[in-house]
Amino acid sequence: MPQTERPESDVPPIRIGMLTPSSNTVLEPATNALVAPISDKVSVHFGRFRVTRIALDGDSDQQFADDAILGAADLLADARPSLIAWNGTAASWRGFDIDDRLCAMIEERTGCPATSAIVGLNEALALFGVRRLGLVTPYTEDVEQAIAANYARIGVKVVAARRSDLSDNYAFATIGAATVREMCREVASEGAEAVAVVCTNMRGPLVARAVEDEYNVPVIDSIAVTLWTALRKLGLDTAPLARFGRLFAAGAG
Repeated sequence: MPQTERPESDVPPIRIGMLTPSSNTVLEPATNALVAPISDKVSVHFGRFRVTRIALDGDSDQQFADDAILGAADLLADARPSLIAWNGTAASWRGFDIDDRLCAMIEERTGCPATSAIVGLNEALALFGVRRLGLVTPYTEDVEQAIAANYARIGVKVVAARRSDLSDNYAFATIGAATVREMCREVASEGAEAVAVVCTNMRGPLVARAVEDEYNVPVIDSIAVTLWTALRKLGLDTAPLARFGRLFAAGAG
């Protein structure tokens, strides 16, 4: 008798594969914390490719070459995921069309549907009708400005921003949750209709709800929005994760 997957009750039927920058240490535990309420239905599996530095130069851009990402996607595909998500934000400064093309290539290469953090972030901004955005990043000023310029092109104005002026990707995870929360509070208080934490190695997912409750604006964290868009693309209800913020309550199902 051939070995096939058995429909046992303790085997989650949905597997999400996530492509992860190699030096990230936040997104995996954060994603597993977010998905815990539906862990009977969904499991998340990670594949890495080398990303160690974020800057506006050729060496940094080369980290995101198609071959490196697609090679990691090939390995994730061995786990037979229901979907592959790129859990990184490079398209926010490199150009949104880059992730559109990347997702199409992943789908063609692996046969799995694909999405990304920035695809999800832009879906969420449209869903909330955001035109005045507060931006929180660990990046340097030039990267922050490139992100703001890309959003201006689609009619979203960055009206407040806080950054940590770092370029070492590993170092982003050393920014404590209390600091991230305070950065979010500051931009939320300056007239933003929503706050976006743009980095998948920053401790935003589990502070979002507290800031939302205090300032009555959605906080869209990059790690959370990657999971959110993956679940939506699979047709799964996100409402069971609403404890983590308005994002999961919005457009649930």
